[in-house]
Amino acid sequence: MAKPPLTLLIAAPRGFCAGVDRAIRIVELAIERYGPPVYVRHEIVHNKYVVDDLRAKGAVFVAELDEVPDGVPVVFSAHGVPKAVPAEAAERGLAYLDATCPLVSKVHRQAERLVERGRHILFIGHAGHPEVIGTFGQVPEGRMTLIETAEQAETIQPESAADLAYLTQTTLSVDDTAQIVAILERRFPGIVGPRGEDICYATSNRQAAVKEIARRCEALLVIGSPNSSNSVRLVEVAQREGARAMLIGRAADIDLRWLDGVATLGITAGASAPEALVREVVDHLSSHFEVRETEGEGVVERMIFKLPRGLEAA
Repeated sequence: MAKPPLTLLIAAPRGFCAGVDRAIRIVELAIERYGPPVYVRHEIVHNKYVVDDLRAKGAVFVAELDEVPDGVPVVFSAHGVPKAVPAEAAERGLAYLDATCPLVSKVHRQAERLVERGRHILFIGHAGHPEVIGTFGQVPEGRMTLIETAEQAETIQPESAADLAYLTQTTLSVDDTAQIVAILERRFPGIVGPRGEDICYATSNRQAAVKEIARRCEALLVIGSPNSSNSVRLVEVAQREGARAMLIGRAADIDLRWLDGVATLGITAGASAPEALVREVVDHLSSHFEVRETEGEGVVERMIFKLPRGLEAA
């Protein structure tokens, strides 16, 4: 029996960003240099495939530093950590490597400077996300307030409207964040924002790529993890553009019944999902459909981040 036809629109850019590439490489180089085990505080990036691969190479993932034995190296995840974490590591004499994405570190430094200048920060982000926890941990308690929704932006009543600033998590919805910022700027005309957008280039580019293909397909698969903020946002972007969208971890998660009546299927991957998973999905679909692949026309990303001092020559 002939397989039914299926056109695949594959988003570009997709998958790994420079910050994720750098974080994974830091763990790999640490294992090469120091030998296993190398401990990693929290998932280095939010992707089970990546974490399992690094675990097989000798990485040990832990929730907190008290699970790290003395005398072994520890890596901090790409999402960033509160200042108290490296301070605790230094106090214990632990050798640590900070894999925080440089774009997240930039937000950390902005937060410090704003607080030093007497500003109270309204931070746009998602409660409980490691990046939010890490950023709040850069400044004294009480100097930053979290805003998650436009409704909260409309109702928040800061003690002083004269000394406000805002910053954002790097992996948010571009459109949602613009709406919240517009509300804050309308309500508090003197509020200070970052010189450039905090939402990272990779998040913005992947959302734009999804918008471009979502209008041309009936359904769209986003490859990524449920705890990956940027991956979940890609699902929301596709749905807003009128496409049915589903988040999957890998090919085995695809329910073929969900594809009934779909002639054109979009595929993308979050910033922490490797290209290998995209190919796995395409191969899986090819065993059930007569697949024709088309790649979107997005920006070409050439961003590269330097490795931490000490690993550069590894």
